[in-house]
Amino acid sequence: MLAIVIVTYFSERVVGDCLRSLAAAGAGDARVIVVDNDSADATLARAREALPAVEVVSTGRNAGFGAAVNAGIAAAPGCDVLVLNPDIRLDPGAITALREALAEPGTGITVPRLTDDSGHPHLSLRRRPTVLRAFGEALLGGHRAGRVPALGELVVAEQAYERPGTADWATGAAWLVSRRCLDATGPLDERYFLYSEETEYMLRAGDRGFAVRYVPAARAVHLGGEQSTSSRLWALSAANRVRLHRQRHGRPRALLMRLAVALNEALRAATRGASGGARHRAALRALWRMPRWPRETPEPPGYVCFSAQDWWYHNQAHSDFQLMRSIAAHREVLIVNSIGMRMPTPGRSTQVLRRITRKLRSVAKLVREPLPGFHVMSPLPLPFYGSPLLRRLNAVLVRAQVTAVCRALGMRRPVVVVTIPTAWDVVRPMARRSLVFNRSDRHSAFPEADAATIGALERALLARADRVVYASRALMADERPLTGDRAHFLDHGVDLGHFTRTAALPPDLAAVPGPRIGFFGALDDFVVDFDLLERVAVELPHASLVLIGDATAPMERLTKYPNVHWLGFRPYERIPEYGSGFDVAIMPWQDNAWIRHANPIKLKEYLALGLPVVSTDFAELAAYTGRVRVAAGHAAFVEAVKLTLDTGGPATAGELRASVLDASWSTRARELMALAEGER
Repeated sequence: MLAIVIVTYFSERVVGDCLRSLAAAGAGDARVIVVDNDSADATLARAREALPAVEVVSTGRNAGFGAAVNAGIAAAPGCDVLVLNPDIRLDPGAITALREALAEPGTGITVPRLTDDSGHPHLSLRRRPTVLRAFGEALLGGHRAGRVPALGELVVAEQAYERPGTADWATGAAWLVSRRCLDATGPLDERYFLYSEETEYMLRAGDRGFAVRYVPAARAVHLGGEQSTSSRLWALSAANRVRLHRQRHGRPRALLMRLAVALNEALRAATRGASGGARHRAALRALWRMPRWPRETPEPPGYVCFSAQDWWYHNQAHSDFQLMRSIAAHREVLIVNSIGMRMPTPGRSTQVLRRITRKLRSVAKLVREPLPGFHVMSPLPLPFYGSPLLRRLNAVLVRAQVTAVCRALGMRRPVVVVTIPTAWDVVRPMARRSLVFNRSDRHSAFPEADAATIGALERALLARADRVVYASRALMADERPLTGDRAHFLDHGVDLGHFTRTAALPPDLAAVPGPRIGFFGALDDFVVDFDLLERVAVELPHASLVLIGDATAPMERLTKYPNVHWLGFRPYERIPEYGSGFDVAIMPWQDNAWIRHANPIKLKEYLALGLPVVSTDFAELAAYTGRVRVAAGHAAFVEAVKLTLDTGGPATAGELRASVLDASWSTRARELMALAEGER
């Protein structure tokens, strides 16, 4: 009998393809068991969609890899067990080949040939870890040291991967263990939590006479990559190498192994710069204060979000708030309202007194919980970021306020999400589970910002964050040299339940004669092209131009036209009612660096309402071909609006809404949680 055990933790994006590969690989009548470590995403739903007969074992917590594998083995008495990571895709016949090789005398474990999704082979075979090999890898690098068996743990010879053979151990993404080996060797050591548990198990099996056999006829694709992009996981892996050596060889030799691993990490931390060396510096810290075993995983982490907006007076539909509201259904959340990028000053900022007054009112609200599990605070900042002394003082002041609230809410090591770059000074020394830079905009391009100061803060976050998430593919591509594999595209979502057409229109909109050309959102002159709005009003006098939103620029230049109707700010709860009355929705953006790297949320909101959309051009619209009319220049924009009023949009209202049905904020929040908390 065969059981297939797949351990999942925030695996909704990969587990379905793993399960779908099993039949062709030769699973036959094998039991398929998914052991889930308390994923808060749709992992189990995706698993059941892919394989309705799948068995589910829930650990009820993030129990670690070894504990989850043991739970799967315990659920399959009498069976050989194939252990798979959820990001494995087995080739046809792979299971059959592994089972045939397991029948060879002396074999206890069989492993396949692994490749990435482009077909490049993974170097998955290893020699027994020794102190000499650890020093060899530190001084020569893993690949160079691996050419000399005495000096390297990694098996690098191409011929070793072309023919069947045995290894001391192999990476644990896919491995088949015989029932005889399981009974003789016992369970995995759960104390490692993650990394080195498969090494320890395979070495222990070898001590009992069971060989690890490599089967090149069995092939599998392994997506992988989390360890190389997560400082926390890299550090855990480094420390567990030392723990493994201590367990097998005692403290004196473990001390030498610790020195060798520390030398490896120190050399790479010194030579790979601020960004490339971040995970190696984390490993050095972990090796310095290494407890005997990894501490028991705490309760799911809370989230602290340093927003670029203020919940009390900005648009509550902003991506920061949408994501955190959805995460609050699973985790405790603290929103830290914007600490600003500069002090508003006459001559440089608009509406100075109004801005200062509303911020002070926000600070006076202290800490509130407007939604269950969703807390909001406004720290009192000193936003003088041009002065190094005042910057340091501001960081200490804000950090003290945020830390006090975190302790009151029981958040000891939260996931920290930063959207506003000026938060870097605050969060740099904070205890945290992970740091996510939500790169929603290039803030140094903001007209009122101190470009040099804000740019330096942005670069620090890009270099030091564990994950950098982008809503703009263009911006992500521009900054790829700074972020490498830590960059992830996280598209905006849309509240589909909220943005649904209503039959009844608000009285003030119903009083506006049609056809109606509509815009809702902030009317900021550094992003909205007011010259273009004026041209639309002048050249399409038979249509009404309806503008809904707060304005930071004088509106008299537009409201002097009889067909322009500026209705001012309307609460988020009522925006769909107003949008339902538009005949065409517009996005009249400026052509500047801010917009070129933007991905406005309102685009999906317009589409969810089934509205035809006309927009000026920006990079992210390349993903919306056939759904949006894109115009280059003012004349083309006016003509596109006119065409849409005359003939309708490029697709029906139903088709436009259907195109964003998979873009809910809850889906995006689960993706963010998987990036921030994902283990393997």
